[in-house]
This record gives sequence, C-alpha cells and structure tokens, in this order.
Amino acid sequence: MDAETKKISKAQQKAVNKYISNNYDRINLTVPKGHKKDIEAHAAQMGESTNAFVKRAIDETMEADGHIMKPAAASSE
Repeated sequence: MDAETKKISKAQQKAVNKYISNNYDRINLTVPKGHKKDIEAHAAQMGESTNAFVKRAIDETMEADGHIMKPAAASSE
C-alpha cells in the first residue's frame, strides 16, 4: 500500500504525536535560500534522510570538538 492510499485514523495520529512529544526534542533550523535543497540532495546521495544526516553531522562535529555525548535512549533511526 503506498503512502497516498494509506489512511491513518485521528487516534493513530494522536498516539504518534504523543510518542514524538514525549521522546524527542525539536530544533528549528533556518538556512539560506537554496541551501535546503543542497542538504537534502547530499543526504539522499549518502542514502539517509535529511533528519538523519543533520543528526549525524551534529554528532560527528560535537565528538570532534571533544564533547562527550550522553547515551541516547533506544531509537529506531
């Protein structure tokens, strides 16, 4: 079943939203016009989602800077 024909009930969406809000923080990232497409293209080229790429870039930079990360809770991504 493709994404267009898959219907999600309001209860299912509410449960997903609750899970996300309880288990994740959001960061709003603003980039110059056109840069978003470059980031998306690079992530796709690397075989990952834009979100996964941004998380990896942050983690790798923080590690290189000597920041010790706390172990993250189990994640599906």
